[in-house]
Amino acid sequence: MPTAWLVVFVLAVSAIGYIAGRRRALNSAGGDSRALHSLPVYYGFNVALSALVPSLLVLAVWLLAQPMLVENRVSGMIPAEAIPESSTLGLVMSDVRRVAEGLDIAVQQGALSEQEARAIRADVTDVRARLGDLGVALGSDVRSEVLSAAQRYRQITATGHLLMTLVVAALTLGGLGFAYARTNKDFRARNVVERGVLALLILAASLAILTTIGIVLSMLFETVNFFRLHSWTDFFFGSTWAPNFRGDSELSILPLLWGTLYISFIALLVAVPVGLFAAVYLSEYAHGHVRAFAKPLLEILAGIPTIVYGLFALLTVGPALVRVFGRGSEGLLGVDWMSGATSVLTAGVVMGIMLIPFVSSLSDDIINAVPQAMRDGSLGLGATRSETIRQVVLPAALPGIVGAILLAASRAIGETMIVVMGAGAIAKFSLNPLESMTTITTRIVSQLTGDTDFASPETLVAFALGITLFVLTLGLNVLALYIVRKYREQYE
Repeated sequence: MPTAWLVVFVLAVSAIGYIAGRRRALNSAGGDSRALHSLPVYYGFNVALSALVPSLLVLAVWLLAQPMLVENRVSGMIPAEAIPESSTLGLVMSDVRRVAEGLDIAVQQGALSEQEARAIRADVTDVRARLGDLGVALGSDVRSEVLSAAQRYRQITATGHLLMTLVVAALTLGGLGFAYARTNKDFRARNVVERGVLALLILAASLAILTTIGIVLSMLFETVNFFRLHSWTDFFFGSTWAPNFRGDSELSILPLLWGTLYISFIALLVAVPVGLFAAVYLSEYAHGHVRAFAKPLLEILAGIPTIVYGLFALLTVGPALVRVFGRGSEGLLGVDWMSGATSVLTAGVVMGIMLIPFVSSLSDDIINAVPQAMRDGSLGLGATRSETIRQVVLPAALPGIVGAILLAASRAIGETMIVVMGAGAIAKFSLNPLESMTTITTRIVSQLTGDTDFASPETLVAFALGITLFVLTLGLNVLALYIVRKYREQYE
């Protein structure tokens, strides 16, 4: 049974359980709902949730765990001599999955019967040709070991799917039967349902925490593997980023960290003054109809995809900066400081434009939250409007404004597409904002692009870069929390 149909089956049984549980409760009370301990709907929900929740939880866990278990089981079938020198076990397993998928497609389209797919031992070249006709491309020469592993992969997957269907169906029907048998007029259905819903709410609230823990642990384990293969002193204290996949790479984070912080700093130099001044104008000076028009128009910037900003940097801002700072006598300044459209300044300016709504919108809401009585008291003492804004409103709103700025900083540090298209891909130390540089996020994408096998430091370094970036943004959040708490006590 396909997984989608299995979900439909579980939902249908749960709906039937709701109706049956409600009806059984009323029948046990002689049709008088006043004789029931709980409202009739609680009895229906008790049966429905007993059939629905355990089965869906098991289904979700099974779908996540089965691919990993199958891959671990099948990868042991491939001998070391079956792995070409130019390939890795991960790439061979990619071919195993593609062959297995190709056999599935062939069976579904009638090109092969299920018996033929299991017993095929034809020439491997013929197998490649037949799968190629079905649109299945293979990355390397398919050997007989790969074909056997693919058949075993299909067999284990099919067996696991059958067991999953049986277990989920049994849990669904068993839960329905158990809850239905307990249903009577004296059963405390409301208490059971409310405890069950509370458990689901706790689980939902825990998902963010569990996801964060899972992300950190996954990066941490791979980072440990990286430092087993590469010196941590070179990573944290080296001065060169030069991966070459030949075992003699120099993988220092410092040039990438410098580029990340430099570009983010320029972006904040653009975003913070413009965004903060826009927030002050909209909240303190603008008329209602101007604010109603200008604020949504400003917030449109936050909805533009970052790839569009990248194109804007590459095609508009970069060439404009070259016309000012580059091409010798052809430039407006008559200098030759900028040789190409990609530079730190290009990416920083465009990223700053992207960050303006993050600063302006949040700062505007925070400034508006300052009590009007503070403004009236300042004006009543003879202060002008500008003095009130500088000495009363902005200090009172400072914690929230700092939080908005640090949120924008975190967004700038994690940006990728604008850097790829606007700043270039050169990792180096330089104070010149007209030169090309790169950032941590760009290198993470580069190191994990394509068919990768997590067995070389050049690939595993992406996880070390990721966890370093995580620690950096976490530090920004802790700093923001400290500042907010300090000034909140002062102005509350």
